[in-house]
Amino acid sequence: MGKLKDWVKQDWVRIGTDGKIKGKCGTSKNKKNPDRCLPRAKAERLSKKTLAKTAKKKKREGALGKQFVSNTKDVTPKLIRKTTKGKGANYRSTKSGAGMTAKGVAAYNKKTGGNLKTAVTGKVKAGSKAAKRRKSYCARSLGQLKRSSAKTRNNPMSRIRQARKRWKC
Repeated sequence: MGKLKDWVKQDWVRIGTDGKIKGKCGTSKNKKNPDRCLPRAKAERLSKKTLAKTAKKKKREGALGKQFVSNTKDVTPKLIRKTTKGKGANYRSTKSGAGMTAKGVAAYNKKTGGNLKTAVTGKVKAGSKAAKRRKSYCARSLGQLKRSSAKTRNNPMSRIRQARKRWKC
């Protein structure tokens, strides 16, 4: 019962089809087809584009007579457990190169409908898809490495450094 009390205590706001917060939840003038409502904390965390998308879905399906319309996947992504040890490990330990395991990638794709792929770790032909993925990852992760703390940048055992080593950056 504690979760329901927490849910009720949250500051719920209405989201318009333009992605803006329109006011308190339950104050919509159109009672037959009300606006999408979300907790204020979540609404402020999401982009206007995402908010507009979920509000439009609510309006579109509400017009068809549906009372309960689920959020879009962008609003409620389902994540996998971040385990690095044991049989159900979805992520590699730092010592084994960080990043996700093949099992973790499969679980993530199944739950979110994503299209993640495992790391490119072997030899690749220049110009191939795998080579392009590696080049893209290396460029992206270099930016992450530059923005990380000095302690992380200088630690050869940090997760980002180990992942870059595994990808052969």
